[in-house]
Amino acid sequence: MTQTPSQFPLRIRLRDEAGFDNFQAGSNAALVARLQAWPASADAGSVVLCGDAGAGKSHLLNAVCLAAEAAGLQPVSLSLREAATLAPEALQGFEGFDPVCLDDLEGLPANPAWQEALLHLFNRVQDAGGRLLIASRQPPAALDWALPDLASRLRALPVWQLALPDDDQRAAMLRARAENRGLAMPEEVTRYILRRAPRDPGELLGLLDRLDEASLQQQRRLTVPFVRQVLGW
Repeated sequence: MTQTPSQFPLRIRLRDEAGFDNFQAGSNAALVARLQAWPASADAGSVVLCGDAGAGKSHLLNAVCLAAEAAGLQPVSLSLREAATLAPEALQGFEGFDPVCLDDLEGLPANPAWQEALLHLFNRVQDAGGRLLIASRQPPAALDWALPDLASRLRALPVWQLALPDDDQRAAMLRARAENRGLAMPEEVTRYILRRAPRDPGELLGLLDRLDEASLQQQRRLTVPFVRQVLGW
C-alpha cells in the first residue's frame, strides 16, 4: 500500500543551517536563483544538479527542501549513497512528496533491484505530477546503468552544472556565518580552517557549529590553537 507523507517513516531531518541565505553563490549566482525559484514554480520539471565533490550540491538540496516547506510543500530528501543500508522498498511512498530530492546519484547501489526501484519511483513521481531534484557528481549520461529504461529517463533530464566555490567564496561564507553567530573570526583563523577543512559548504558550516558550541562552553575566543584543540587538527 502506498504511504501518505504523514505515514512515511524515513523522512530525512533537514538542516536549518544549510539554506540559500548562507550559500555563497559566486559564479553560481544565476543557477542558485533558478533553484530558489524552482520549488514554487508551477511549470518546473525534474532536473539533475551536477557538480564535483565540494561544490555544495547537498547544501543546495537541503536549501531547496527548506524553501519548498516555506512554500507549503512537503519535500523529502535521501542520499542514494546511504541507501546501501536500506532495502530497495525504502523508496515506496516517495511519490507522495514534492519535491523528491535524491543526493549522490553516483552512489546508487549497483544492485539491479535498486536501479529498478529508482526507475519505478521516477515513473510514479511523473505520474503523480511531482518533481525530482537529483544531485550527482557526473551527469547521468556519464554513468553506467543496468536498465536501459532508467538510463533513458535520467539522461533526458536537464542538467544544471554547479561550479566549485573558490577560496574567496568559502572564506566569505565562513565569515558571514561566524558573524551571524556573534563570533569574531580573525583572518589567520579563517585561513587555517580553509587549508584543512573539507570543501563542501555544508561540512564547513558544520565545523563552525562545533567551534561555536565549544567557544560558548569554554568561554574562549577563536584562535588557531583553540581551533586546533577543538577540531583535532
